[in-house]
Amino acid sequence: MRAYIQIPGSKTHELPPLLVHSAAEHAPEDDGMASVMLEAEDMLAESDADQEIRERRKFDLALQLTEQYRGLLSHWLWGDSVLEWIRQCEITFECEETLRKLLHPDVWPHASRASFVTLLMDKHVPTRGVALEKAVGLRLTFRQPPPIDCFSNQFLFYLNSTVADTAYQTWSHLIPQTPALFPPERFHFDVLDIGN
Repeated sequence: MRAYIQIPGSKTHELPPLLVHSAAEHAPEDDGMASVMLEAEDMLAESDADQEIRERRKFDLALQLTEQYRGLLSHWLWGDSVLEWIRQCEITFECEETLRKLLHPDVWPHASRASFVTLLMDKHVPTRGVALEKAVGLRLTFRQPPPIDCFSNQFLFYLNSTVADTAYQTWSHLIPQTPALFPPERFHFDVLDIGN
């Protein structure tokens, strides 16, 4: 059962807009694609297939790796946007008397930074297939989006399945007690895609 913080009054509080960057502006460059083609070539098992079939398989594998990387980039960019939004929300909370005490750990119940992620999920923010917890976990893991040539195929798959989730879970449980959550009906904010 979820525990929501009691906020005095009945006012709906306006939070800063969530500004989301697009993965298109961070697409792999030509030199990144060359490294993906090399990685795909290393993945192919030796076979008796003719050169044309091997080249097509290599190209298909490179496309799959590139799609995996684009998914990683989308998640990282969402995570970066969410963490920046949380910082802006913290400033807003400090400026509003009613909200000021809600984030202080010496007041119970209090909310954690992870409560903002839960607020986004409770508000059903459209993420176009991006899992918010995974997105924040990726951003916590990497300060900047890593270039595609840093990844082996195995690491890219492993990263997508476990590293981001572990990073988020660790971050969200930094406080010893379960924090209270923000009641979604008491907050309003816009989500703007600024990458197009």
